[in-house]
Amino acid sequence: MEKIPILKVGQFLLVTIQVDMHDRLALTLQDDLTNRIVKTEAKGVLIDISGLEIVDSFIGRVLSNIATVSQLLDAETVVVGMQPAVAITLVELGLSLTGIRTALSVDRGIALLQNSLGLPSQENGNHVQP
Repeated sequence: MEKIPILKVGQFLLVTIQVDMHDRLALTLQDDLTNRIVKTEAKGVLIDISGLEIVDSFIGRVLSNIATVSQLLDAETVVVGMQPAVAITLVELGLSLTGIRTALSVDRGIALLQNSLGLPSQENGNHVQP
């Protein structure tokens, strides 16, 4: 079965979606990510959707669910790398992605989480663990 890798970067988890999302894969990601938040006690989740050209209403709801569950588990969520066409589609579908903050890049997303959580900035010191 197809899985999306979840990497640990400091106190955060990084998910980079490089494949077309289908409903089953989105639900698997939601379950896997929830389990990793608990296992690693992550304080933040970055979801890089720069590889997605299309986000339908179901995927939008799953992203919103991930943010809600993450918040309940004491982790903030930032979606990074959203393409302009994806943003337009989400607005047209009426999806506000409640609870999700956005940033243009992974670096900006990490800085946003660090600032929000009062963590010291780690310029070029991020260590990625699978």
